[in-house]
Amino acid sequence: MSYFGLQSQIRRNNTNSVLILLMFPVVFIVLTWLFFFLMSISGQFQESAADRPESFNMMYDVNYSFLHTIPWVLIGVAAWFTIAFFSHSAMIDKATASIPLERKENKRVYNLVENLCISRGMTMPKVSIIEDDSLNAFASGINEKTYTVSLSRGIINKLNDQELEAVIAHELTHIRNRDVRLLILSIVFVGIFAFISEAIFRSMRFGGLSRGKKGSGGAAILIALVLALIGYLIASLFRFALSRKREYLADAGSAELTRNPLALASALRKISSDPTIEAVKRKDVAQMFIENPQVELKKSSFSMGALFATHPPIQKRIEILEQF
Repeated sequence: MSYFGLQSQIRRNNTNSVLILLMFPVVFIVLTWLFFFLMSISGQFQESAADRPESFNMMYDVNYSFLHTIPWVLIGVAAWFTIAFFSHSAMIDKATASIPLERKENKRVYNLVENLCISRGMTMPKVSIIEDDSLNAFASGINEKTYTVSLSRGIINKLNDQELEAVIAHELTHIRNRDVRLLILSIVFVGIFAFISEAIFRSMRFGGLSRGKKGSGGAAILIALVLALIGYLIASLFRFALSRKREYLADAGSAELTRNPLALASALRKISSDPTIEAVKRKDVAQMFIENPQVELKKSSFSMGALFATHPPIQKRIEILEQF
């Protein structure tokens, strides 16, 4: 796999960040319009016995309701995005149980990070540790003040200097390429669809629909749930594709930084034996790691299964690195 080059990849990820910011509001707008359209059709079916005036214009009614509702939808999305975007560091730290690693605790790690940053003129990111004996690592942050490389205790203790340097270079490449910002954007927006879907499902379970109430209220909830799930599926597929591609690019970036692709191949081989971080329960956060830190199910060879994978097969990544 050829590496695109730093500046090209930065431009591409910056462009993708803008596209994500535009795509998700567009998805919300389309799904909101579809909600009113389907509600109108549902109302027609329910009232088929009554003859409506010929002057009735269904599309006018749909558009009128849509235009009066969409500003509030967009305001809610913007508020969610703002809160989640600027509180992401605390959210990720809590979800991964990572804490700052003091320099005096492990000068070896700081020396490796500093040397790699100096070689590329990068600002030194923060360094955090996850107190877990398994082997894994991830990068996070949206700007130089929040960029962080997090390493598990196991990966620090069980890799030699060359292997650990290669892993750190992999995570620094995510930062250099702006992968971390792009991924956090996708996580925030996917979280909105997940929250809406869960809220609607709970209302169906504990609200009027579960007690047998039907009619326009029940139809509205069902339609909203279906559309929210469609939005969640679209956003998730996009997020998974981003996650898989960025791992290949970061592997290539590590090989470019260290001039030692075999060191990363060796590190990935060791990581594959025990990547599970017990503290990580959220699937969206799991995709930020160098390898999925959750308990892995059997890998499916079925093409649809690959669409929902957060990471490319680690053996394939190793094979590519060994071909450099």
